[in-house]
Amino acid sequence: MGRLGIDDLEALQGTHLGKADQEELLSSQTECGFVFTGEQGWPSGVVMSFIVADGHFWLTSVEGRAQVSALAEDPRVSIVVSSAGSGLPGRRMLSLRGVATVHRDADTLAWFLGEFTNRLQPADPVAWRRLLDSPNRVVVEVRPVAVAVSHDQLKIPGNGRGMEA
Repeated sequence: MGRLGIDDLEALQGTHLGKADQEELLSSQTECGFVFTGEQGWPSGVVMSFIVADGHFWLTSVEGRAQVSALAEDPRVSIVVSSAGSGLPGRRMLSLRGVATVHRDADTLAWFLGEFTNRLQPADPVAWRRLLDSPNRVVVEVRPVAVAVSHDQLKIPGNGRGMEA
């Protein structure tokens, strides 16, 4: 076995994201891969914007889209968050397993749209909220049940690219 990050990338034990690093990633990033069981049992995924509140992920979609329809059959999902484009140093990744609930009520939608548009479009949340507040809009809540995988390239000697420190 060689030196991790210098000679190989085989043994990645100890390179997971700690709790504080997970929170930093989730507060810096606004997009995730949302993975669900699609047609005929095939894994499917879409890129979606999200917020985190009380430890749950909150996303939005429209009734009839594949990800919403699929949740009626199987609410188990995965969410994959990468540091790409977030401005954080290094490559970081967090993959969570969770159980999704689709909310269709006006109170949840009103709360969500306020939080979501203020976080993701702070320059003009009112205009974006007006676009999102549509008749078929739903809110998807994901309650994480486990961290599937996480990774922090900053914990790898050689920058994880084979460079001597």
